Order: sequence, then C-alpha cells, then structure tokens
Amino acid sequence: MSFSEADVQSALKDLIDPNTKKDFVSGKSVKNIKIDGADVSLDILLGYPAKSVWDEIRAMVETHLKAALPGVGKVSASVSSKVVPHAVQRGVKLVEGVKNIIAVASGKGGVGKSTTAVNLALALAAEGARVGMLDADIYGPSQPTMLGITGHPETSDGKSMDPMISHGLQAMSIGCLISGDDTPMAWRGPMVTQALEQLLHHTRWDNLDYLVVDLPPGTGDVQLTLAQKVPVTGAVIVTTPQDIALMDARKGLKMFEKVGIKIVGIVENMSTHICSKCGHEEHIFGAGGGEKMCADYKVELLGELPLDIRIREQADSGKPTVVAEPDGNIARVYRQIARRVAVKVAEMAQDHSSAFPKIVVQNT
Repeated sequence: MSFSEADVQSALKDLIDPNTKKDFVSGKSVKNIKIDGADVSLDILLGYPAKSVWDEIRAMVETHLKAALPGVGKVSASVSSKVVPHAVQRGVKLVEGVKNIIAVASGKGGVGKSTTAVNLALALAAEGARVGMLDADIYGPSQPTMLGITGHPETSDGKSMDPMISHGLQAMSIGCLISGDDTPMAWRGPMVTQALEQLLHHTRWDNLDYLVVDLPPGTGDVQLTLAQKVPVTGAVIVTTPQDIALMDARKGLKMFEKVGIKIVGIVENMSTHICSKCGHEEHIFGAGGGEKMCADYKVELLGELPLDIRIREQADSGKPTVVAEPDGNIARVYRQIARRVAVKVAEMAQDHSSAFPKIVVQNT
C-alpha cells in the first residue's frame, strides 16, 4: 500500500509533543519528509533545547508512524533543536552574540532567586543550549561563588572582556572585576545602571541561545534600566509561598507588565521543607501561594522547589545542584522548569529584525 508525504503529515497531526502540548505539525517541527518505496524518513526540529528527551521523542514518532501507516517499512526520525531569537520590547536592539535574554527576578531578597537563576542556566545548558549567565546584582554579586569562578576576565581584542567559563556556561559579574569578597559596591544608582550596561555590552558573548540575567531583588534602578535598554525576551519571577514574599513578587510582576516585558512564569522556591534526618515534608512557609498568584495573573507556575539543605550546600561550594547531582530529583525539577521556560520562549513571536536588509542612502 502506497502513501504520500501528506499521509505522513496527517498521521503526525494526531501526535502531541509532551513538552509543548501541541501536535508536531501545527508546532512546525516536521521537516524533510522523504519516502523511499515503503520506507519513511523525516526530521523533527524542536524550537527549544531538549537533549535529554530527544531519544524519547524519536521513539514516539517512529512508533506512531508504524501504527498509523499500513504497510510502512522502515521508519527513521531524526530529532534535533534549534533556538531562534524572539521579540523583545519595542525599540530595543538585540545584544550581539545573544539570541534571547531571560531575566530572573524577585520582589524581595532571600527567596533563592540567584540559586534558581544559576540552576536554570545550567539546566538549559544540560539540555543542549548555549547559555550565558549575567550577574546583574551589582550590590550583592553571588554568581562567581556559585559557579566557582576565581580570577579576573581577560581581553582578546583590547576593547571588550571575554566571558568567564564555568560548568559550560559563559559568565560575567561585577564580582569578577573587584578584588576581595568583602569589597562593598558603595555606588549611587547611575553608576550601578552604567555598570550593568557595560557588563552586558562589553562582554564578548559567543553565539548564546539564552543569556540568563540574575537581577537584584526589588523594582529599582537596575530593573528599570533593564526594562528600557536591555532586550529582554521574558522574565521569570521567583517567590516563596510566604504571604510577604508573594506580595512583593506581585509588584515585580506588575512592573514587568508595565514596561512591556512578557512574564514567562513563576517559580515557587522553598515550597516544602524536607527534613534531612527523617525525610518528612512540611509546608513551613505556607502552601498554594504561587498557584494562587498564577491564577490571579493568568501566568504559568513553572515549578515548585523544596527547601533542601543540599541546594544551599551545593551552590555555596561552586557546584550547583544541576551539575552536583545531575540525576537527582531536584536537578530533574530544575530541568523540567528549564524546558518549560524554553518552550514558553519558543512560543513567543520571533524577532525578524536580522532578516530585513539595511538601507543605506548615499549621495552620488
């Protein structure tokens, strides 16, 4: 029995991508269908990094087509990912060498924003993306410690800084430029915003799919500079279930909405406490707060993370959870959050500015 390319497309319309919850055809992932006699080959190109589930998706596609196409011979599917730039705030240009910028923010300090940011970046890298980490917390830079970075950045062109490399991430922080862990950044607002712009634009980012920006807590100068001058694809808000943290997280969310930055979703950190002695799980900061906030603002709850001593110990030692225990349960949650962030970004409008030719007017 013969079948056509249209039959293959039609069969794949019934198969749902478990990550996007859409079928592969409407998600425009099906490419290069080739039919050779009774044999079928095709490519599945995902718009988000998902290295850990490529084999699973390939097996799913092959099994589905074998069942859906009577008389089919050999079915071979190749799965890969390609991340493209997505739209940012109007009137803000993309940063050279960076496709997408994801801001990780919190309304208040102490909710585990920096730990979440670094594990999100490492999880995206573990899924096969090229990822950078920009520590925009000028007053309290913690990423050099969390990534185990020592020394100062070098320059290969005499004009800009080469990013520091750690655990496969390209990283930059004001903490890499100052001497001593106890040196305070006693700067006023304009100096802080200028430092952020220099860290972003004077670092030679090398073909990044995502640059994760760890913001300082609150809704002050740095956040406003980011909103007005930095091309942000989307923001992730980190909160705890505690009422006070949620109250401040709501302010942070409203600020991003006001300046036209899309909210990717909310991560509820310290959702439950797990006792290191007996394993008992308890909601010590309250329960359901993140879920309620997501329902109120119609945004997605990307994931819930426990208050676990190992997360803190691993980040303090310079090997965050995703690299310290890559096969553990907590790393699995971080990878699920990273995949949801990447899928949500992939669903946003694409940036086509690079596709337009530059018009030059000359007097002849």
